[in-house]
Amino acid sequence: MMRTTPAMAPPLLTSAPHQQEDVRPITYDLTGHRIIGRLECGRTQLEVSEELGITQSVISRLWQRFQDDGNVSRCYSTGRPRVTTPNEDRYLAVTAKRNRRSTASDLSRQLSSATGTTVSRQTVYRRLGHIGLYARRPVRCVPVTATHCRLRLAWSREHALWTPQQWSCVMFSDESRFSLQSDSRRTFIWRAPGTRYHQENTIERHRYGGAGWLVWGGIILGSRTDLHVQSVTMTGHIYRDVILEQHVRLFRGAMGAEFLFMDDNARPHRANIVNKCLQSEDITRMDWPAYSPDLNLIEHVWDMLGRRIAARQPPPTSLPELRRALLDEWCKIPQDQIDNLILSMPRRCKACIASSGRHTPY
Repeated sequence: MMRTTPAMAPPLLTSAPHQQEDVRPITYDLTGHRIIGRLECGRTQLEVSEELGITQSVISRLWQRFQDDGNVSRCYSTGRPRVTTPNEDRYLAVTAKRNRRSTASDLSRQLSSATGTTVSRQTVYRRLGHIGLYARRPVRCVPVTATHCRLRLAWSREHALWTPQQWSCVMFSDESRFSLQSDSRRTFIWRAPGTRYHQENTIERHRYGGAGWLVWGGIILGSRTDLHVQSVTMTGHIYRDVILEQHVRLFRGAMGAEFLFMDDNARPHRANIVNKCLQSEDITRMDWPAYSPDLNLIEHVWDMLGRRIAARQPPPTSLPELRRALLDEWCKIPQDQIDNLILSMPRRCKACIASSGRHTPY
């Protein structure tokens, strides 16, 4: 039971014409009675505010409401009624999952056609967001067929239990192209709202990338090859005379018969003259499933290299500058980061097995 003071007038408060039985928290009603009681005793609103730790605006509104209708309780509002029903929310979710390329406008039109309820795009975003569906760019991956998946799955099962010692004998290699007009979307800038098209916040680039360099590199646990840079397309003769003879053969001689050379199934890599060179140099090539860039660790090294080039200040503005920057940044990539990538191969194999040979998060 609440204790009252002579200054408080419970009969007047309980007999208010608008008072109804409710389930509002009792703590606010008790505080309201204390505020009104002190004000009726002649205390000022500022004094009551400082004593109870309540802002003066709240006390003022409460006192005004009490003067108008004798009510102390908080006025609760039901808010705007919800436009969609739970069944309509489920309809939006099911429709979005069946066709994940549908836009918010498409889903709004389909809901209107099916139920007669018209909602805005923002409402569609909110309803789907409540169940964890958000509009995001799809991940871009190479297309794989059922045969590719089967071969990827078989390769992953064969290598999933390899030890770090076995992986330490594998050299992962690949080519990549770097241009002056990079189309990398990983470069971010800090800008104020409304300044998106200001000159300092834009990057000009040609539609198809412009001039650049083709690079080749190889990585192995604890080491890496020199970066080979050329302006022309890779051919079988260049691959044999430069890549194999000047780079790969040296590592084969240093590591012995345990050395494994990994390259993908690009046409220059599988040329007859390349196969003959590998046989003559006694270099064992690792079997590699086609369309498997997510299993090739060096793809992440190219990403590191691209980030480092994009972060250079000032950035390269000519082909000679870009070439020097590529060679410089290649040597600066920490070896422990490369080693961590190589040691992640068992996890990559398990991820490929879990996806039944389809795309992995790597």
